Amino acid sequence: MKIEIWSDIMCPFCYIGKRHLEKALEQFDSNTAIEIEWKSYQLDPSIPMHFEEPVNIYEYLADRKGISVEKSKEMHQNVADMAAHVGLNYQFDRLVVANSMKAHQLIQLAKEQKKDNEIEEKLFEAYFVEGKNLALETDLVAIGESVGLEKEAILAALENDELAYRVRQDTHEGISLGLKGVPFFVFNRRYGIPGAQPLQVFLDTLRQAAEHD
Repeated sequence: MKIEIWSDIMCPFCYIGKRHLEKALEQFDSNTAIEIEWKSYQLDPSIPMHFEEPVNIYEYLADRKGISVEKSKEMHQNVADMAAHVGLNYQFDRLVVANSMKAHQLIQLAKEQKKDNEIEEKLFEAYFVEGKNLALETDLVAIGESVGLEKEAILAALENDELAYRVRQDTHEGISLGLKGVPFFVFNRRYGIPGAQPLQVFLDTLRQAAEHD
């Protein structure tokens, strides 16, 4: 069974959805071989690659949604509570708002070596827990090296127009399959799960996809 996952590393529900899928796979009683492929999608490509001054996530969302900073903090606390239920300790106070394109180019490089699942975990943790700047070359190099990628290959990937093109192609492909936001999970190109749905939804979809494999 092939599971394709469209996500953005700056999407808090994508990390939660990843945990829901992992827990469902642990409970999935089947001998079916599972292949997972991560696909790129940018929630906000308009974020500058470099900021003169750091922008915190509360101000960013307040400005983007046209809401108060207080309301933004309340919304983020709700998400942090949801994350805690799957064992994730989101640190929104430390989070650094950044354009995710370079991180996606790193994912595309990792995908060539079947390390996309590993790099996604590292990127999510770096962004939501450790407060790393995922538009910063040094942070991306360290993350890439942590999963066994070579520094020279990482640096080249961050400037590679072909990998940037693949990022955009992933987005177009997802939209053609019905993507309207992320996370978006597709099972054998037959069944889709939009958003971080409850664990049971993932289990039911895994079983359904296995029956029709």
